[in-house]
Amino acid sequence: MIIYNITTKVDVSIAGEWLTWIKDEHIPDLINTGCFTKAAILKLLDVDDSDGPTYAIQFFTEKISMYNLYISKYAGIMRQRSFEKWGNKFIAIRSLMEFVH
Repeated sequence: MIIYNITTKVDVSIAGEWLTWIKDEHIPDLINTGCFTKAAILKLLDVDDSDGPTYAIQFFTEKISMYNLYISKYAGIMRQRSFEKWGNKFIAIRSLMEFVH
């Protein structure tokens, strides 16, 4: 199992709207690419959230080739949509993981 993780610090001024957008638009858009089978939203608890919450959004796929397809064909479009909607009100750090056990 391959996990594409996007850890995102969200400005407090957009936190509620951003979470709704992630659930209702962004995650469905990524799943609809066919590259990922499911997603999970996790809220980091052991961090300072006085200026906004931090979330880890995880997208799951069985094959690295599907992740590579997403990166080459869709990632630029999805990132651009995020910046057009939210500007500099968030910071995203992306990582790729493999489920070991």
